[in-house]
Amino acid sequence: MTILVTGGAGYIGSHMVHELADAGEPVAVLDNLSTGRAASLPKSVPLITGNTGDRALTAKLIAEHRIDAIIHFAASIVVPDSVRDPLGYYRNNTMNTCLLLESAVAGGVKHFIFSSTAAVYGNPDKAPISENAPTHPVSPYGSSKLMSETLLHDTAQAHGLRFVALRYFNVAGADPKLRTGQSSPGATHLIKVAAEAVVGKRQRVSIYGTDYPTPDGTCIRDYIHVSDLVRAHSAALSYLRKGGANAIYNCGYGRGASVREVLAAVKRVSGVDFPVEVAERREGDPVSLIADVTRIRAALDWKPQYDDLDTIVKHALGWERRLLAESTQK
Repeated sequence: MTILVTGGAGYIGSHMVHELADAGEPVAVLDNLSTGRAASLPKSVPLITGNTGDRALTAKLIAEHRIDAIIHFAASIVVPDSVRDPLGYYRNNTMNTCLLLESAVAGGVKHFIFSSTAAVYGNPDKAPISENAPTHPVSPYGSSKLMSETLLHDTAQAHGLRFVALRYFNVAGADPKLRTGQSSPGATHLIKVAAEAVVGKRQRVSIYGTDYPTPDGTCIRDYIHVSDLVRAHSAALSYLRKGGANAIYNCGYGRGASVREVLAAVKRVSGVDFPVEVAERREGDPVSLIADVTRIRAALDWKPQYDDLDTIVKHALGWERRLLAESTQK
């Protein structure tokens, strides 16, 4: 039986594929390559180019590859873009998840792991945030993911599909072996943006708002290394295979760093003092997002290996330098 990874050529998805392939798991990838790149995948893994909303394609793929588990990453993820294009986000994130679930149920898929987000919490009243905190998304991106969680819960109740939804906090870093990393153009993730400034791809880095009610006036986020994140997915799959109940878990480290602290870390690790400018706040940006990780650490066989901001930055910089080297060789 095979694991299907949707969005498997993208940033997090490609790390997941390497993690599964390293463990000897049979895996297939479905990706429309809008932001992913085939070169990030192991050569042994089949890549099917297409959309998760294509019922005929997903039904055929599930049958031909004998898929018994799906890890669903494929989605649009840029918060400000979701504010400008809410219908596009609901279509790609929510409607396509619904269509994928239809194929999964019809094809007898047993386990489903869903890529959710801390954006479902909106602007929480307390930190750290537990999975029981109220969900009040402040962007269409967060709403589209929360709706997908509801779809998943109701589908599981009706059809017996078992699932884990993982609510990511801020994912960063790259594969320590530099086999893959964040490669999509126009990325908005802070550590990626700062790493691009280090290697000269950007002239400066913007801080969007310095008047937040935080110690230094900038937003605070819980940064988790992408390799630790995908290992949490592997642990979730193992949990389901052993009969674990449907569950939702936060994925973070349980502590946060401000925008200014992250930029200081990138400058410190790289030794490059790139320009920083202050800009207006962006719509849909919560003040502080820090995970309560009590539940995931108690339930899953998962222990982070890269729980250190400087290490995350080091790996992100290594990947950015590799991309730069590749571009100069063309």
